[in-house]
Amino acid sequence: MKKEDNKKQIIVFGGCFNPPLNSHFSLAEQMIAEYPRIEKIIFVPVNSQYEKIDLIENEHRYQMLKAVCDKNEKFEVSRIEIDSERQLYTVETLHRIQEEYADYEVAFLTGSDNLKTLDTWKKVEELTTKFKLYILERDNDCMEEIIENNELLKKHRQAFIKAKDTIKSNLSSTFVREKIKAGKSIRYLTPDEVIQYIEQYQLYK
Repeated sequence: MKKEDNKKQIIVFGGCFNPPLNSHFSLAEQMIAEYPRIEKIIFVPVNSQYEKIDLIENEHRYQMLKAVCDKNEKFEVSRIEIDSERQLYTVETLHRIQEEYADYEVAFLTGSDNLKTLDTWKKVEELTTKFKLYILERDNDCMEEIIENNELLKKHRQAFIKAKDTIKSNLSSTFVREKIKAGKSIRYLTPDEVIQYIEQYQLYK
C-alpha cells in the first residue's frame, strides 16, 4: 500500500451554491460517512466573474454556506476563489489548499457532467497528474464509458475515483430559484439558515 493511501483526505467541493441546498450538504455528509479517510469537506464557491446566468454576488453565497458549515466541524467554506482578482483554475485552487493542508491528500469532488468536458479545462493534465478526482455519476452516466471515449481521460485514468453508488444527490439550484421567484415554499429543499438569509436580503426575487 502506498504511503498516500494512508493519508487523511481533504475534499474540495466547488460550485456556484446559488443558493446552497440540502442536497449539497447531504452529499458532503454522505462522502464523509462512506470514506473513512475523508477528514473534511471544503466548500469553494466560484467567483461571480464565472460566466453563469443569475449568479448572485460572492458575499451572499459565502455567508449562506458559512451559516451551515459553522455547525458541522467536518465542513468548511473557503474564500479562496471569491477573494481572487481573477477566476482561478481548479488546479490552482487545489494547489493553494494543498499548501494549507500539507499533511493531507487534497482531492476534488465533481459530477460526471463535468467529467464529459474535463478535457477542455485549463491545465487539465496537471490537474489529473497531481490530484485525485471523485466522480459522482449523474442521471444515467457511466464514468468508465466517459473515460473510455476520451483519449486524455484514458491517459489519466488513475486520477478518477467513482463515488460509491450509495452516495446520491439531486442538485438543482435553478429549481429552487424558480420556486423563490414564484413565491413558493423552499422549506426542506435548503437549510433553515439559508432560507432565513434569503428572506433577510430578499434574494432571487
